[in-house]
Amino acid sequence: MAITNERMRRHAFLRGLYEDGHFPDHVVDKGRAVLIRLCESIEAQQPAGLAELYVLTHAATEEFNALEAEFEAAGSEIETVAREEIAEDFWSVATAYGFTEADAEELVATREW
Repeated sequence: MAITNERMRRHAFLRGLYEDGHFPDHVVDKGRAVLIRLCESIEAQQPAGLAELYVLTHAATEEFNALEAEFEAAGSEIETVAREEIAEDFWSVATAYGFTEADAEELVATREW
């Protein structure tokens, strides 16, 4: 399924991580795929409210939790710069789909990074 939201279709997910040599592209690619799947899930399921949105964002956050080991295996980690970049993209997704009242911390509340 392709993203239909024009703003998200043009969005450069995790741009800051790609621009920083500390983060291996092949692992960042997996994080980008998580965010794209999140967009696709929002479009397919059309959450009616924040509680339903948070179910989707928490599931995507769990996928990022699982990527931590891959970052570490590649000599990197989800540290301050990465945490902020990832959380910012979650916020961008939420607002692009009209959830401007979403709590930025709650979007990624299940994070372990």
